[in-house]
Amino acid sequence: MSIINIKDNLIEGVTFHSSPNFDSRPKDTDISLIVIHSISLPPGKYGGNEIKDFFLNELDTSNHEYFESIKNLKVSSHILIKRTGETLQFVPFNKRAWHAGISSYLGKENCNDYSIGIELEGTDDSEFTDEQYNSLKNLTSSLIRSYPNLSEDRLVGHSDIAPGRKSDPGIFFDWKRLIVDV
Repeated sequence: MSIINIKDNLIEGVTFHSSPNFDSRPKDTDISLIVIHSISLPPGKYGGNEIKDFFLNELDTSNHEYFESIKNLKVSSHILIKRTGETLQFVPFNKRAWHAGISSYLGKENCNDYSIGIELEGTDDSEFTDEQYNSLKNLTSSLIRSYPNLSEDRLVGHSDIAPGRKSDPGIFFDWKRLIVDV
């Protein structure tokens, strides 16, 4: 397992693209949840820069008809893990990324307030790559070591915090491959 260092709420050695789609967490709110998502833009297509551009509000909506339906959305995630395992960071961990939407976990509303959002390039109905699982496992292990209110039992899918509204990371996500090393 690779060691991932987190310094000043950023992953050292990972490209940081500053998304404008974030704000401050509520005062005295601890990071206590990791939410796993899946995304592909356009849906089912991999390998381009569209997800990065979307999180930076730079998506060229003329490139695909689907983009017209999301052109006014302002969303982000702390992390994107591409199919190759490459990791990009968009929001420092101590800030609130806009990834969860209307959400609740164990009766606590507004998961964006206290969670870290990790997007995997993929769809709800496709398998993820070995490289993605390796990067995700290394990252979640490092996050749990770095933030004392995180633990292996505080790893959830978007579907867990927004049931009926969201289904990601999907039926093919293998939770057993995410057992962390702390």
